[in-house]
Amino acid sequence: MKPIIAITPDYSYELQKYIIAQQYVQAVKKAGGYAIAIFDDSDFSDSIDGILLTGGGDVNPLLFGEEPITENGEISPLRDDFEFALCQWAISKKIPILGVCRGMQILALCCGGSIYQDIYTQTNTNIKHMQKAPRFQGTHTIDIAQDSILYDIAQQKSCIVNTFHHQSVKQAGEQFLVSARSRDGLIEAIEHKTLPFAVGVQWHPEVMTEDVIQQKLFQILIQKAALHKRRVK
Repeated sequence: MKPIIAITPDYSYELQKYIIAQQYVQAVKKAGGYAIAIFDDSDFSDSIDGILLTGGGDVNPLLFGEEPITENGEISPLRDDFEFALCQWAISKKIPILGVCRGMQILALCCGGSIYQDIYTQTNTNIKHMQKAPRFQGTHTIDIAQDSILYDIAQQKSCIVNTFHHQSVKQAGEQFLVSARSRDGLIEAIEHKTLPFAVGVQWHPEVMTEDVIQQKLFQILIQKAALHKRRVK
């Protein structure tokens, strides 16, 4: 059987609906995985072989010990509580995790890291991180650290990625290696130093799967999930 990849949905309080962008499902399927949605802590199951933490709104700053600044955006308490619990559970089980955008921030926060509530007021960035180009189009450069999973995937020291965020990881935490930064110094990718696969990227690879590097991110997730599946069965 294909490895089962649990994808976290966004949640709309206004609509009272869970929402998953189709591109996440397609990216998992294209890489050889079986995609399912996971909604709350009653869904945690040993049948899950991998986790995809998706992008979305802002994390409640009270959860990481800060008061909200005026630029902080819409938050979802349901999603915050669920994803923190899911991430901690997956880490304890050594289940492979890929965190996308907000998902990378959740990964960092769950392991003692911190985030900027708004990069435009809290950093000196002069790079546009909320692009106006089509979502599939890369618009800025990232520099990739050697001796990292991301470098093994890319086989090059830099690449072009898309960008849709006003928050960013400030400190990855001692358990993570920073594996990529944008040219303004902001963290663009992190990976756990000891777990088989816990990787976060600030961009959205699910809409760039025609790019070989972005496609490989999902392929590695599926490969690691397959190894986990064989190890625990």
